[in-house]
Formats: sequence, C-alpha cells, structure tokens
Amino acid sequence: MTDYGEEQRNELEALESIYPDSFTVLSENPPSFTITVTSEAGENDETVQTTLKFTYSEKYPDEAPLYEIFSQENLEDNDVSDILKLLALQAEENLGMVMIFTLVTAVQEKLNEIVDQIKTRREEEKKQKEKEAEEAEKQLFHGTPVTIENFLSWKAKFDAELLEIKKKRMKEEEQAGKNKLSGKQLFETDHNLDTSDIQFLEDAGNSVEVDESLFQEMDDVELDDDEDGPDCNPADPDSDLTD
Repeated sequence: MTDYGEEQRNELEALESIYPDSFTVLSENPPSFTITVTSEAGENDETVQTTLKFTYSEKYPDEAPLYEIFSQENLEDNDVSDILKLLALQAEENLGMVMIFTLVTAVQEKLNEIVDQIKTRREEEKKQKEKEAEEAEKQLFHGTPVTIENFLSWKAKFDAELLEIKKKRMKEEEQAGKNKLSGKQLFETDHNLDTSDIQFLEDAGNSVEVDESLFQEMDDVELDDDEDGPDCNPADPDSDLTD
C-alpha cells in the first residue's frame, strides 16, 4: 500500500533544497506551496516570470496535484494559457511519480522560449518599420502611378467639387440680386419717403432768409412792351431804336 504522505514529505524536502530562494510553504494540511520560475535574460536583459502554486491532492502522486498561476510578470494572456496547458499535459504524462520538479522544469523551458519569441517579434517589428519607411520614401520620390482607374476616380471627385463651387457661387449671386432693391421698391418699402420732402420744406420754411436788397433797384425799372415799336428789331442794325 502506497504511503502518499511519506512521498509528499520527501518531495517537499527535495524541492526546498532545489529551490531555496523561490520555494515558499503556504500550508501544511493540505500541503500547499509556491515556486517562482524566472526565464533566462534576453538580449536586452528582459525576463519573464511566473509563480506557480501547487497543492497536493490526497492520493498524490497517483492523482495530479492542483496547480495555478499565482502571479506573473511580463507575460501575455496567451502565454499564461499556454503554460496552464503545458502543466496539464505534463501532469497527465507523469501520473504515479512525484512530478513537481518535472512540471517546474517544463515551465522554465517555456519561459525561455517566450523570451526568444519576444526577441524574434521585436526583430520582425523593426524590419517591418524599416520596410514601411523605405516604401514611404519611394512614394515620396516617385508618386502614385497614374492608371485609368485612379484617373477616372480623381476626375469624378474633381468635377463634383467644381460643381459644388459653381452652385454656391450662383446661390450667392442670386441672393445678392434679391437683396438689391430698385428706387420704386425702396419707396414702396419705406413709407417715410413720401413725407420726407414735405417735412424737409416745413423744417426749412422757418429758417430761409431772403436778401431784399436784390429787389430794391427793380422798383425803378418799367417793363413796357409798347416802348419797342413794331418796327424795332434789335437784331437789325438799321432799325430805329430811338426817336
């Protein structure tokens, strides 16, 4: 008969010795603990890290332990999902044997792969940016090749914009014509205009001054049409202007 308790205690002692800086006991009944796993440093010293939590089931190692991601750093959601799938697969393959070391080792290798993937992804992003910059520079110097399709598209857009400008101008001119009134329209519109002249004369009547001296000498002037005889012709030099 298998002594599950003894196998579990022996494995705990071994794990504490293997991972002295990252092994932490959370509880003794049921046995529960965490192990922090960190990847190797990448090209720019970046690392990814996860803390795994394990809890022994009653019949471990004939049953798989309970496990979860207790915490993580610099991991994407899909990375966390991949790690959980990896733990499930390794636990299934190692039933009947103490397996925590095997599970942790598998996760360690996975974290190293993730760091390599980060490096590869950054290199691809760098190449893509360089390619886009090169294409943009080519477009700057060469422009867009003219084809029948893009010319017709540009022509249709240009004609539509030109038509809108003409419509706007015609509308403005029409509106300006409506706003300009004739003299008759002004007279009919403003009823004050028909009394303005009368009012002006009334206002001026009390202030108009007449120079009477202009008429003083006219009293001595006799206007007699009979003085000029019927034979008097001012235009005829032989006419007798005086008796």
